[in-house]
Amino acid sequence: MSLVSEFKEFIQRGNVVDLAVAVVLGVAFGNVVTSFVDDVLMPPIGLLLGGTDFSNLFVSMDGAAYPSLAAARAAGAPVIAYGAFLNTLLQFLIIAFSVFLVVKAFNRFRKAQAAQVPCPYCDSQISEKAVRCPNCTTALKGANITFAPEATGARPIEKP
Repeated sequence: MSLVSEFKEFIQRGNVVDLAVAVVLGVAFGNVVTSFVDDVLMPPIGLLLGGTDFSNLFVSMDGAAYPSLAAARAAGAPVIAYGAFLNTLLQFLIIAFSVFLVVKAFNRFRKAQAAQVPCPYCDSQISEKAVRCPNCTTALKGANITFAPEATGARPIEKP
């Protein structure tokens, strides 16, 4: 198989498209979180801390005093922009928590799906812990049958 045909096969798989969509959505989500932190979350926090603009917090490494981070950078001074770092750290924590919530919900959904089994009589999906099918009312394996199945019309599963 040639390199070109292998590459064509790779591109045509759904995983590549899924990955591309995930990257685009991830970048868009990152931009939304950046705007949320910079424009919505940090101004009230700065106001509570005496009108501090976190994006403008810095330490000049050359010992000179500059009125703003932009002025220090324009002068070519080496600076530690710890305010920008705090904003970025907060953005990371929000994104990490959001990803955690999505993964947690996905795992719960996947676990709920995995706990489903088909009913042996009507083939509907039921909980693996069910003792009676909610669709056809058949008593299922492991059920403690204390009724006369002939009287109710329910069909018990033959126990092996």
